[in-house]
Amino acid sequence: HLSDEQGGWQPIAPSAVAFGAHLPRQPRSMELSDIQRIQQCFVNGARRALAAGFEWLELHFAHGYLAHEFYSPLANRRTDLYGGCFENRIRFLLETLAAVRHVWPERLPLTARLSVTDWTTGGVTVDESIELARRLHAGGLDLLDVSHGFVTPDLSGIPWGPGFMLPISARIRHEAGIPTAAGWMITEAELADRAIREEQADVIMLAREMLRDPYWPYHAAKTLGAAAPGNILPVQYARAVS
Repeated sequence: HLSDEQGGWQPIAPSAVAFGAHLPRQPRSMELSDIQRIQQCFVNGARRALAAGFEWLELHFAHGYLAHEFYSPLANRRTDLYGGCFENRIRFLLETLAAVRHVWPERLPLTARLSVTDWTTGGVTVDESIELARRLHAGGLDLLDVSHGFVTPDLSGIPWGPGFMLPISARIRHEAGIPTAAGWMITEAELADRAIREEQADVIMLAREMLRDPYWPYHAAKTLGAAAPGNILPVQYARAVS
């Protein structure tokens, strides 16, 4: 979103809709050739990840990035096969998944992080995302990493609070029949444990907590009475942790 004077370049998007009025430039609406090129970039990225030895690949279909922009009516104003009705808005996501699934081994997990709600009128809804989750699962997705929002700068509708995405994760897990991962303000071991035991999610994502405390899993295990240090840490580290 930098201006020319700042060394920026012309961004592209499903439609010529800027993220916010304060930004110095508006994206160019993508041609069909752009769509095909970007989908090939996803495939190329998957191949590089496999060659580098990664064993879990996650597609980023969330947070106002390209796939989410195709999915959300707030950003997608297209009138061709990639815009308008629900079937058209999910086309980019399903096609991209199919292309990546073709090159990513069945033996390795393929997941996607999806903004399942935009928290605002006229945006993506949970009901839509449940149907999309069913189709993604049928197309070879192993797990849906349930996220939300950020296709517009307005965050006023988000009900921030500990584990606030867990009820939505549970709905998708049970109604769409796909394993789910959940995150967002899950900071306490007891909350993470309860979410798994109550089948609200199959995996808890802890990136921010791991940045704050690299030993979070050990501290959680200790809090829950699950393991001694030597059972879950390399012996060189276990001696230094109480």
